[in-house]
Amino acid sequence: MRTFLAVGGALVLTLTSVTGISGGQGFTHGQNIAPAYEGWERNPDGSFNLVFGFFNRNCEEVLHIPIGPDNNIEPGGPDRGQPTRFFPRRGLFIFKVRVPADFGKNELVWTLTAHGKTERAYGTLRPEYILDKRVTMMNLSSFGQRFGEGDNQYPIVDVEGGTNRAVRVGEPLRLTAVASDDGLPHARPDESSGPALVGAWLLYRGDDADVALAPEQTNPDFRPRDPVCQNKPPSPPLPPDGKFTVTTTFKEPGTYVLRALARDRALKTTRDVTVTVTR
Repeated sequence: MRTFLAVGGALVLTLTSVTGISGGQGFTHGQNIAPAYEGWERNPDGSFNLVFGFFNRNCEEVLHIPIGPDNNIEPGGPDRGQPTRFFPRRGLFIFKVRVPADFGKNELVWTLTAHGKTERAYGTLRPEYILDKRVTMMNLSSFGQRFGEGDNQYPIVDVEGGTNRAVRVGEPLRLTAVASDDGLPHARPDESSGPALVGAWLLYRGDDADVALAPEQTNPDFRPRDPVCQNKPPSPPLPPDGKFTVTTTFKEPGTYVLRALARDRALKTTRDVTVTVTR
């Protein structure tokens, strides 16, 4: 479980906000975000992907941190494809930064500042941080450790209508994604771990105050039984055709990124749509 070792320190730091829940074990607002380096993957062409996530210490507060001094990756940044919207708690395997085959002993540094506190994650090619499908499954769930479970494949997600859109402020935009999967892991009869394949549209870049999503989306990355925060409802199953649709409207001009995410409890796949909003 090498990935947990890379980020585990973020999980044990003392929380100091006065806004608490669950008998003081967790906090709804006021805490910062720890960027997390998950590990690296080798690409067929010899290059590498450095994989990052984050830990939003708040149980309820969603933070928007624009690209810039408070949200940057260097060298080569400040923008290397990282999110600007941070949902509560742990976000695993959120984005990848491709680096060249000769990256060697260099490192990428992701710096995040929230509520006046700055933290950094350091991406390197150290051997102990190598990722493969089985390590990813073991971190996202308990799947992947037993015979045959390594056969599980990533869900497939396609977006209808292209991944670059343009609308005006207040003009509804309808987005539809289609997800399919290989049927692993098998759904349990009581759905105690949630349905086998779920999907949702999420805001990846942009401020929640400026974007409305209808119907309301349930983030498949949320843990239904968080050990610190209050339990959250699990994501509903996808319909038989695998389609999931959202209608968005924007209050302010700018460039936003909406993400279609499909997850089979053990692996997840994302597709991003960039939306340019004008007056």
